[in-house]
This record gives sequence, structure tokens and C-alpha cells, in this order.
Amino acid sequence: MSSRGVRPNYPFSAIVEQEEMKLALLIAAVDPGIGGVLVFGERGTGKSTTIRALAALLPDQKVVVGCPYGRAPEELHEGWDLGELDEGGAKPKVVKRRVPVVDLPLGVTEDRVVGALDLERALASGEKVFEPGLLARAHRGFLYIDEVNLLEDHIVDLLLDVAASGENLVEREGLSVRHPARFVLVGSGNPEEGELRPQLLDRFGLSVEVATPQDIEARIEVVRRRDAFEQDPEGFAAEWEKDTAKVRRRIVSACNKLGTVAVSEDVYRRAASLCIALGTDGLRGELTLVRAARALAALEGKKEVTDQHLRRVAPLALRHRLRRDPLDEAGSGVRVERAIEEVFAA
Repeated sequence: MSSRGVRPNYPFSAIVEQEEMKLALLIAAVDPGIGGVLVFGERGTGKSTTIRALAALLPDQKVVVGCPYGRAPEELHEGWDLGELDEGGAKPKVVKRRVPVVDLPLGVTEDRVVGALDLERALASGEKVFEPGLLARAHRGFLYIDEVNLLEDHIVDLLLDVAASGENLVEREGLSVRHPARFVLVGSGNPEEGELRPQLLDRFGLSVEVATPQDIEARIEVVRRRDAFEQDPEGFAAEWEKDTAKVRRRIVSACNKLGTVAVSEDVYRRAASLCIALGTDGLRGELTLVRAARALAALEGKKEVTDQHLRRVAPLALRHRLRRDPLDEAGSGVRVERAIEEVFAA
């Protein structure tokens, strides 16, 4: 078995192709405030595998023993509800855990998502105790929604509001609880099964499109690697550990450098010009574009954002924010690329 006594996840570095999806998830890991990642594509293209692989290669987290919200020691004094955690003036005990990846199933109730009164304890002893929901479990990790386009609108609205604010406030049944809920929201789905409302699309930071590889050699390599992993998960993970460690160091270094990466006036102007050329609504496009470019620069160990960084992240940050143009049959990706060439040629 692995050193942590559990079956290892499929290594992030061993995933064949799907470079755009991997890049978007790396950017979101470096700057969780970007707003999450939306992944559209066919079934069986490695969406959930890639998300879990990324979370598994992130450094283990320090969590306070007994905290119902998985908080880090430094979060205990931020004014949040403590749940049933009794500090007693003593230094809290700390353990390490993997970065959580929490699945949110279709048909989930609002109580299951945000948390609710623990009915068993209420009936047994009359105590009003809060039972944390999925948002509490996802704190400092990833909340993954497969088939997000089929999720009920009010649940998606709730998730996006919490993801934007970083906190979950529950006031019901005589309870008033506020706890941290900072997570990277990742939604995936097949566009043939339904579309997300435009205002919800806009709230996701990055959007990527994945497809089944059409190159026979790539398909063979996918099957070969997956088969090797299923036969010997620990051995396969060990073979890729050097590459995994390299990616892990990139992420840690990028997180540390993110705040020092400079953004010039020219970069701000390019970002604004690109969004104007595409006719995106509001300013969320520019903000996400700049933040994503900064995170990419940090991943590359650069000290400042360049036009090249903007060009690489523009499709991720903008393609899902475009208005439909009945006179332009080109896809959103083509429209973004066309605007990039026009703006950066000026």
C-alpha cells in the first residue's frame, strides 16, 4: 500500500493530453479566488480523474483535531463559529490530511449542502446542534459537481454565492452558524445534455472543453497507462513520483510567488481591449483574465505578466462569457482566437 495507507490516485503527470484542462486546474490551485473551473466534454475523457489527481499531488494540509470544518490552526481566531470544538485556552492539536475532493450528487437537498439541525440529537436530548454539510467538508479543497448543467438552479446559485464569499451562513430552525467555506468549485458536464444559464456560466472563472483523443497512438497510451495503474496502483504511482514531485514543487513555488508577480499598465490595457472586442458583459472577464495570467506567470516562475500569458489564458477565461451572435456561426473558441489576433496585432 501507499505511505498513507490508502490506494493512490492516478498520477496527474501520467494523464495523456487534455493540456487545457490540466492548465486550468493548476491555475485554480494556485489562485483559488479565480472562481473555479467548468469542464465541458464527452463522458470518459478523464475529467474526474484529473481533478482528483491534482488534489492528491497538492501538499497535505494541517487541520485542527476535532474541528467540524477542517480548519487550519490560523483560522480558529477569525471569528468563525467553533462548532463543538473546545479550545480551553490550550494550543489545539493538529494533524495532516489530504486536500479534500467532495462530490456533490445530482438531486442533493439544500440541507445536505449547507448543513442543518442534527435531528437525532435534537429529538434525543433537546440540543440544537448544527450538522455540517458538504460545504464544510469541501473547505480548503475541491467541490466537484458532475453534470453541473443538470443540477437544480437554486443549488447552483447557492454554491456560486458561497464560493464567491468564502463563507457559509446558515440561519434556520433556531440556528445561526457561520463557518468558512473556501473551495475550488469544479463543474463538469456534457453540453448535449443541457446548457447552463448565461449568468451562471459567467460566474465560473475558467472554462475548458475536452474531447476524446482521435490520434490512435494517444488512445493506446491512455489505455496502456490506465491498465498498468489498475494492475499495480502503488507501483505505477511510484514510477511517476519524480514527475509528480516536480509539479508539486511548481504549485508550491507559484503560490508563494503569486503576490509578487507584477502586472503592467499595458497588460491591463490589453485585457480590457480584448474583452471590449468580444463584447463581454461587466468586468468579471477582465478581472479573471488578469488573475489567471498572473497565476500562469507564477507557475512559470516569471516576475511579471506578459502578453504571452494573456494569450494563453484568454480562451479559458473568456470563451464562456460571450454573447450568442446569430450572424456569426463560429464557435466561442474561434471568436476568442480571432479577437486575440486582432488585439495583439494592433
